[in-house]
Amino acid sequence: MNYDVLKEEIIEYSRSIGIDKIGFASADPFTELKNRLIRQQELHYESGFEEKDIEKRVDPALTFESPQSIIAIALAYPSKMTESPKGKKGERRGVFCRASWGEDYHFVLKDRLNKLEAFIASKVPEARFRSMVDTGELSDRAVAERAGIGWSAKNCSIITPEFGSYVYLGEMITNLPFEPDQPLESQCGTCTKCIDACPTGALVQGGQLNSKRCIAFLTQTKDFLPEEFRDKLGNRLYGCDTCQTVCPDNKGKDAHFHEEMEPNPEAVKPLLEPLLQISNKEFKQQFGLMSGSWRGKKPIQRNAMIALAFFKEESALPALEAVLMKDVRPVMRGTAAWSIARIGTDQAFSMLEQAKVNESEPEVLQEIENGLTYLQS
Repeated sequence: MNYDVLKEEIIEYSRSIGIDKIGFASADPFTELKNRLIRQQELHYESGFEEKDIEKRVDPALTFESPQSIIAIALAYPSKMTESPKGKKGERRGVFCRASWGEDYHFVLKDRLNKLEAFIASKVPEARFRSMVDTGELSDRAVAERAGIGWSAKNCSIITPEFGSYVYLGEMITNLPFEPDQPLESQCGTCTKCIDACPTGALVQGGQLNSKRCIAFLTQTKDFLPEEFRDKLGNRLYGCDTCQTVCPDNKGKDAHFHEEMEPNPEAVKPLLEPLLQISNKEFKQQFGLMSGSWRGKKPIQRNAMIALAFFKEESALPALEAVLMKDVRPVMRGTAAWSIARIGTDQAFSMLEQAKVNESEPEVLQEIENGLTYLQS
């Protein structure tokens, strides 16, 4: 088998099925990454969504017998909407990050990887594969960097020369020995725009992220959002694009190659107030195809209330009061209390006073007390 010829055939086929960039890497252990991951663990900078076993994250041989190479792929996604709905007083809107526009990218990339596997198997029947997107053991970014897809940037994204960092990444471990491609040199230089712009200081330094401070992580949590971050959330419902939108290498990058990645404007910039009473069925109908729905409606509803406070949307007070008085979930009631206080009217004060009489949950009572204190200050 001439693997150089097969490699070229794979590259050509990948273009025909809508893979925007493909690269090949060795399956050697990621020894440099291991040291970084150990340090992240020591500093408690991990999000908790990662594979717990660091050894599995850095050594392909622990999850795949006799790996010979890894094929990395990238698909570019849009950064702009052609018809973006505008929020206004009385009709405020939240926003999902660009990586959650369109159909869930896990399924889109899995489809491309499955097609790639089938193509290679038709050429080499004894070929074996293990494909993964985001939730696998390996680091998508480390693989993409080694395979020459792009460079590992200070904002902890992979930046491609062609599409900036607006790319989804996936990879395939295989037992076929392809010649590896050359990694790209970092083009970040002395630029620190992403670090300077991070709303919560989550980018500790270039290439180092404290995930627990990252808004992209915080919007996915289900508990009370720590108070220090609430004013930083803005109208974000899921994810954060700040470190991408300020990046000079992303200027002018806007790929519209894949129909399934095009945003539904009403889904990615939804009206906030209706979210407070949305049913599980309605939530699945409106957001179910998006990756940003994977944690269910609870985080989105909590974030929507924080966003209404960000806008100081007085017209939302009755809806917030309904959550405060009737919602069975303490996180929702407590967040509603905080939001009502931040909107801050005479009506808000009486709402909190009334809720205090009926509330028995200690955490919610504390939020109500904090709100009353805030209104009196």
